[in-house]
Amino acid sequence: MRSDFLHSPIDYLKGITPSRAALIKKELGIFTARDMLHFFPYRYLDRTEYLKINQLQNTNVEVQIIGKITHLKVVGQQRGKRLVATFTDDTGTMELVWFRGIKWIHDSLKINTPYVIFGKTTFFNGVFSMPHPEMELLEKHKSSLRSAMQPMYRSTEKLNSGGVTNRVISTCIQHIFETIQGRIAETLSSEMLQNLKLPSKPDALFNIHFPQSQAHLVRAQYRLKFEELFYIQLQLVRKNKIHKSKIKGYQFEKIGNYFHDFYNHHLPFELTEAQKRVVKEIRNDLGSNAQMNRLLQGDVGSGKTIVAFLSMLIALGNNFQACLMAPTEILATQHYHGLSEWAEKIGISIKLLTGSTKTSERKIIHEALEDGSLQILVGTHAILEDKVQFKNLGLAIVDEQHRFGVEQRSKLWLKNKFPPHILVMTATPIPRTLAMSVYGDLDISVIDELPPGRKSIQTMHRYDSHRLQLFYFMREEIKKGRQVYVVYPLIEESEKMDYKDLEDGYHSIVREFPLPDCQVSIVHGKMKSADKEYEMNRFVKGETQIMVATTVIEVGVNVPNATVMVIESAERFGLSQLHQLRGRVGRGADQSYCILMTGHKLSNDAKIRMQTMVRTTDGFEIAEVDLKLRGPGDLMGTQQSGVLNLRIADIVKDTEILKLARNYAFAILNEDPALESEKNIPIRRTFENLVKRREIWEYIS
Repeated sequence: MRSDFLHSPIDYLKGITPSRAALIKKELGIFTARDMLHFFPYRYLDRTEYLKINQLQNTNVEVQIIGKITHLKVVGQQRGKRLVATFTDDTGTMELVWFRGIKWIHDSLKINTPYVIFGKTTFFNGVFSMPHPEMELLEKHKSSLRSAMQPMYRSTEKLNSGGVTNRVISTCIQHIFETIQGRIAETLSSEMLQNLKLPSKPDALFNIHFPQSQAHLVRAQYRLKFEELFYIQLQLVRKNKIHKSKIKGYQFEKIGNYFHDFYNHHLPFELTEAQKRVVKEIRNDLGSNAQMNRLLQGDVGSGKTIVAFLSMLIALGNNFQACLMAPTEILATQHYHGLSEWAEKIGISIKLLTGSTKTSERKIIHEALEDGSLQILVGTHAILEDKVQFKNLGLAIVDEQHRFGVEQRSKLWLKNKFPPHILVMTATPIPRTLAMSVYGDLDISVIDELPPGRKSIQTMHRYDSHRLQLFYFMREEIKKGRQVYVVYPLIEESEKMDYKDLEDGYHSIVREFPLPDCQVSIVHGKMKSADKEYEMNRFVKGETQIMVATTVIEVGVNVPNATVMVIESAERFGLSQLHQLRGRVGRGADQSYCILMTGHKLSNDAKIRMQTMVRTTDGFEIAEVDLKLRGPGDLMGTQQSGVLNLRIADIVKDTEILKLARNYAFAILNEDPALESEKNIPIRRTFENLVKRREIWEYIS
């Protein structure tokens, strides 16, 4: 056997013509024999049972029969032409029918020779027939590698019409196994195989394609899932360790007076245990010699901002500057107002820099940053401009970091001689499994506790037919002096969608809540920044009682007096968005409500989303449901859609395997960081090949 056979192009494999090879490459991204071997079945058909013709029932299920063709004839003319075979066994007769490839099939079939046929049957005029059956000579069937559990491979319409059937793929893989005769390099250490009781790589690959039994298949799947997840985790853990050992950070040797003064005399509320734990984790990072690279997760209202401010005070206490970058002007302004209130109490200089900042003000900010007199800068993408230079930026905080591209974020790191410490924050709870895979190279802190005294938001699902009751409820809350959000998914009416649109909704709200009793604000993404700011401020000051908006208010609006969130066409929103919107209320001491308005016709997924929102306010539980409904690619958004392009593992179902793989990756790299020991040779060799072939990057953004 040629040692490079697995790396040879698929063009040389049995049954693969040049046109088929081109199709397979284009449709499946399979280029070599090795790729083909790692193209795993997505399900298996039970081929253990052989039915007799007199046992057939009109149930449209796949069946397997042994018999002979006794007669062949071509019926019909031109377009309606078909090939019909009479197929018999010792109990009766049925028909086999072909509408395509008639001449080739007619010439290749053998009369009065035992065949095994497989397919779905139909019943018409008292006769069973099987269109385009899968056929194999009985003699060949008995000697075939194909087991009683027949593998089914993912396909496309183009593959089927180009003759690349499931049978062709299976035959091709059988040819590979016959050629290599089990000579496949092991990819895990013998110690791991022994400890985890895993089958060898050759055994696992053989039993994934041609399982000898259900037990063999389960063991093969477990082994291949573990291996796939292990190498992803090995890459992420290794990246984290290299980052800590090679990328030096500023060592903040003390906590400093700013922190102590604020913590002891001006802290606006007692920190939760979760907040204290996270501050300690950040303090340890800042005190080490390595650059901090930490993700801070916390549900809406969990108190991430105070943790961010305390982290900034540590930087300031060591004579460094800090900055906080937010994705929108609304959110940046919100942060600035909140932080300014605290900064003022201990004499800290803080400024806001956004696209709307006037040129004269920018000049002042630029100079103050460069001479070090400006200690904290809050802003949007404007912070990334080349003109913005710090004297000594020690800590950079990025809020809702998934909204910034990698290139944008990296500009922040280049503002200094040494990269600043990095804290990225998100209010979008990320399921632990996904966090381990997508952000596995970051250290992760979680604030999993809401501040005491916060009342849980009551969430209700109502149909459009309940609109009069909704208006009555809104009036009652407004009479108490409260304020209301009404959020719509669209700005203008769409012919394709009958979801409530914002323009129509605004006019109906104004009719129902007329002047002078009620003032109504309207905010959407198509408005000019100044107009948006004006309307937002009216609502914040309590000058308007109702805010009609699109999802621009998803982040960045903090109005403790707003107690009602009405989400129109709630079925149009994803769970994560619904949860974010709900988080705009419940920020004061009063009981708050979230009302999900929908039409009566809901998909199953939409029903699950509504039920989940009504049942729980736990962002992490909601994120887990969202992950199951949408899958990891969708959950991370389009920027990260290819992020978990897994061949066999499932990030939702295989959580325990993922945890085990991550633990093994940590243990191995702690003991042998360079993978130099003899027992780890297979791991090092496999990892180097994955990196060389860039396969490992298929998984990691």
